[in-house]
Amino acid sequence: MKVMVWIVSALLALAFLFIGGTKVFTPTDVMEQMSEGVPVIMLRIAGLAEMVGAVGLILPAATRIAPVLTPIAASGLVVVMVGASIINVIIGFYPTAAQTVVLGLLAAFVAWARFTRQSVAPRTAVQPLEA
Repeated sequence: MKVMVWIVSALLALAFLFIGGTKVFTPTDVMEQMSEGVPVIMLRIAGLAEMVGAVGLILPAATRIAPVLTPIAASGLVVVMVGASIINVIIGFYPTAAQTVVLGLLAAFVAWARFTRQSVAPRTAVQPLEA
């Protein structure tokens, strides 16, 4: 189970870095053509949230520094994917809506696993040597 959580987390992080990076770094004029009426600033904010969430899926658990941030990041990505799914249904992008639902479910799995069964213990403070 532990390996599966790490694999899903890594794949989600890669997906969200790519998806979020596309939204953040694509030129504004191109984004306006592709956005189907969705404000570009909203897409940029969502992209930034996806990129931050991607880092949050891996870094806190891997370093064991504030590992509680990993399930919080996964939960935040679930919220972003719920919003993305709703917007994609409204504008008629049904295949994309299905993809965002799948990403949201995978993020929910990581959140559940990291909050419960596969939580990562924080790093313990190093005790100084006594002379």
